[in-house]
Amino acid sequence: MYVVATAGHVDHGKSTLVHRLTGMWPDRLAEEQRRGLTIDLGFAWADIDGRELAFVDVPGHERFVANMLAGVGPVPAVMFIVAATEGWMPQSQEHLAALDALGVRHALLVITKADLTDPDPAIEQAARAFADTAMADPPVAVSTDPDAVRAELTHLVDRLPAPDGTADVRLWVDRSFTVRGAGTVVTGTLAAGTLRVGDDLEHAGRRVTVRGLQSLGRDRAEVGPVARVAVNLRGVDRQDIGRGDTLRTPGTWLDTSEIDVALRSAGELHRELVLHIGSAAVPVHVRPMGTAARLRLARPLPLRVGDVGLLRDPGQHRIAAGVEVLDVRPPPLRRRGAARERAAELAAGRTRPPVYARASDLRAMGMPLEGQRVGDWVVDPTWWAQRRAQAVAAAQQWAAEHDVAAGMPLEALRRETGLPAVDLVVPLLAGAPLEVAGGRVRPPGLTLPPRVDEAVRTVEKWLAAEPFRAPDADALADLKLGPPELAAAVRAGRLLRIADGVVLGPDALGQAAEILRALPHPFTVAEAKRALDTTRRVAVPLLEQLDAQRITRRGADGTRTVNS
Repeated sequence: MYVVATAGHVDHGKSTLVHRLTGMWPDRLAEEQRRGLTIDLGFAWADIDGRELAFVDVPGHERFVANMLAGVGPVPAVMFIVAATEGWMPQSQEHLAALDALGVRHALLVITKADLTDPDPAIEQAARAFADTAMADPPVAVSTDPDAVRAELTHLVDRLPAPDGTADVRLWVDRSFTVRGAGTVVTGTLAAGTLRVGDDLEHAGRRVTVRGLQSLGRDRAEVGPVARVAVNLRGVDRQDIGRGDTLRTPGTWLDTSEIDVALRSAGELHRELVLHIGSAAVPVHVRPMGTAARLRLARPLPLRVGDVGLLRDPGQHRIAAGVEVLDVRPPPLRRRGAARERAAELAAGRTRPPVYARASDLRAMGMPLEGQRVGDWVVDPTWWAQRRAQAVAAAQQWAAEHDVAAGMPLEALRRETGLPAVDLVVPLLAGAPLEVAGGRVRPPGLTLPPRVDEAVRTVEKWLAAEPFRAPDADALADLKLGPPELAAAVRAGRLLRIADGVVLGPDALGQAAEILRALPHPFTVAEAKRALDTTRRVAVPLLEQLDAQRITRRGADGTRTVNS
């Protein structure tokens, strides 16, 4: 299927020509038929020389330019209508400027009302206007010869580039309505990707399901590009979806409310304009940056690098500029001189991908997956190396300032280095002179500071003489061995913690097992306490540790046996 839009000044015969080619009158509204004036988008279709052609008929009156732009935004080709009786008119020029700004490159010029006057002056006027656009030297047909118009239409669509049926779907909605017994139906021009009955799509952050598809008035199981399509949806009310909204492949598009764009054919730019892109018309605040601009959108849109649109001043009824999206996640411009540097970067075409992003986000932004892959992320190699050096320095400084700590928490190191996610910290430190354990980072082989080492040596002497006489709280306090210092000694393998504030030598479990094995079995806590020459304060948690290690086995009566 091929989709062609009409364009041209009001009352130049666009709808009449579509009717003559298809046998269908595109004006569907009662007011349009009463007034003989196209107000909103109209649709018709026909088989022309073995090709299915769908037409999007647009209004020509200046009051309805926004409707016209919603119709031509996603369409790759246009049938431009000029009446021989009036020639080139103001809305002819505005429509042509809009098409050029939107990147339309394929056009057929059709002269209508040639039976009333010589068409050559109108052809010459149109040719001069088209010469300044990417649609220069369009083929020309005269509507009084419908067969010639049909032949030129087939040549036009045969030259169109092949669409990508495997691409992510982004259907710009141009109509929404309710069908009795079916529910919500939306229509649009499918420019890329494929829709199938049963597909889950995304709209406004929630999932909707394709209940049914129609194209050219027939039910379809699937529809590929480029096509006019009507989508019957489950999961959304007709009031919640309308022109300017999108249906898209879930998880593959990012909504953005700030973009950097290249300006094409830009005139005077006001600060407040309207961005027309796809079928959407969104007010924007414009910050000019030389041949580029930053746009702040009144509502977010799913845009990608390379999308084209236009800026329009509705108050003055003029096209302000064509735009091409350069960046959908632009850097902030808070620093002095940042806007000037960004303008130079954009002018030189050096728009770079972000220094870090998930691969899926880069795809959704329309940017290449260039850089170093780290799991699901793509990072700039230079930025990554800088973060690595910063991480090593930060962890070492932390160790120096927290000499008895277990190490720097991974989340603290993530914040220090500016990484977007904590799961990047471990890959960042691969090969670095650091070790990661228990959610913390520290230099390897970390020893106890002298003040702690000396105090632990004293405890070690006590335990060498009486292995199961753990020093009490007062003795530890005199040595300035608080919980952090004791934890550091345990991590260093110098002591074994069996309960809060209760420490023994690192081999205490093995020594206790040998002593207890010599007792008559089973034995009680009191018997174990006497054999180990200790107190109940030590004996109970020590036996629980032995149970946990399955060195001993506790019976139902509280007695224990050493496992063989």
